[in-house]
Amino acid sequence: MLRYLLRRAAIMIPLLLLVSFLAFVVIQLPPGDYVDTYVQNLSNKGGSINQAQLEALRAQYGLNQSLPDQYLIWIKGIVLHGNFGNSFVYKRPVAEILMERVPRTVAISVASILLTWLIAVPIGLLSAVRQYSIWDHLFTLLSFIGLAVPGFLLALVLMLAVYHQTGFLITGLFSPGYRAAPWSWDKVLDLLRNVWLPLLVLVITNTAGIVRVLRASLLDELGKQYVVTARAKGLTEWRILLRYPVRIAINPLLSTIGWMLPATVGGEVVVSKVLNLPTTGPILLQSILSQDMYLTGALILILSALTVIGTLLSDVALAWADPRIRYGRS
Repeated sequence: MLRYLLRRAAIMIPLLLLVSFLAFVVIQLPPGDYVDTYVQNLSNKGGSINQAQLEALRAQYGLNQSLPDQYLIWIKGIVLHGNFGNSFVYKRPVAEILMERVPRTVAISVASILLTWLIAVPIGLLSAVRQYSIWDHLFTLLSFIGLAVPGFLLALVLMLAVYHQTGFLITGLFSPGYRAAPWSWDKVLDLLRNVWLPLLVLVITNTAGIVRVLRASLLDELGKQYVVTARAKGLTEWRILLRYPVRIAINPLLSTIGWMLPATVGGEVVVSKVLNLPTTGPILLQSILSQDMYLTGALILILSALTVIGTLLSDVALAWADPRIRYGRS
């Protein structure tokens, strides 16, 4: 396992460099750049700009250089100085924006993943063990509803229901009076009053799929010959279930860590916009629409790093849970 981890860590660095280059190229594939978008918006408002000012703007943002030169300057700043460049839209260093948004996003994502597993795994086990019971039918119905209802619609309905029942409008992680206030016990309580809604939306949308996958995998394992043999030897049902079939049936869930982490961080853009969350989703959407290449590239690079890290964690968890995988790697 140690050799495997070292080998994967060595592969991560060139992989991330390749992804960063591809992301930087893809960002610039659409016609025009940030200056063209800026000029178009200025024209729509009745303003104008001459050629000299246009060239000065391109030089200011480094857009007058070739694509390889722009990439080398950007990646060199990241590797040597931790400098992700300056955001064209927000007029601030990208690193400052990331330091504000990424920790909040990761905290919400990790909390939602942990809650999802704590809820989904027992429900999936109960549905498989009590197949076609009233509980199985109930959880199946709720899972189908969770899969069918879009996250943004669920967020709107819950936000409206809370407002009608309590008169408290949940928008963002903090109430307006606490957003710029220093940390205190009251601010923590205000955070808890607001953060439960986005967590609930994420947990509901993620739990449905995990319940269905675990139920199907566990039912497949319970019908195999080794389970029949264990029962014939007199082992108790719960000992059979937890010692053998669950360790195999949980493999598909462990393999989802690789995409679940980045998907939760960057995939809920619409939900974040609806709930006005100060996370990476809204600024990723805004940076793409405005062709803010440095901010977009940094966010894509972070999502790629999360994918690589999540895949590594997934492989380690699979090797820990399933001896067949561990022996195969050794």
